Amino acid sequence: MLRVAASVALGVLACSGANPRATTPTVPTSPGGSPATGGPRPGPRTPTHAPTATPPVAALDPAGADCPAPGCVFHGGIMGGAYFACLSSGAGACFHFGARCAPADGCMYDPGTASYRACAAPSEGTCAAYGAPCQPAAACAYDARDGLHRTCEAWTKGTCARWGALCAP
Repeated sequence: MLRVAASVALGVLACSGANPRATTPTVPTSPGGSPATGGPRPGPRTPTHAPTATPPVAALDPAGADCPAPGCVFHGGIMGGAYFACLSSGAGACFHFGARCAPADGCMYDPGTASYRACAAPSEGTCAAYGAPCQPAAACAYDARDGLHRTCEAWTKGTCARWGALCAP
């Protein structure tokens, strides 16, 4: 769980344009001016190399960070079924849901017919008026048998005739 939180935080920093800077740690010294662990040095201190100014380096380059848009996935267990932005997913399930949404292609899962149908009137993650059967543009589809998402290897009139492996919605 900590790993997921760290990944999300790192992604937010990369996508938000934050520019964390690398810093150089300081070494504690003893009263004589030598490193605290080595004790006093005899004779004058001479540097072994000339100090150089190092420009700060960004931990992540926001210009090179690829920030994926969250997917819009069907959740069958909430209020009879609705679509939500999926912020984190894997193994057929969404782990962190965001705001209600509608798929960009307009093809939504209809719990009443257990099939995908074109939505003429999307509203708050649900569809007020369904149309003809459709095939979603996303490769990952909702499987009502267990509530997970899988690839569909063969579509027939808005339903999956042959399910494939689990996928990340």
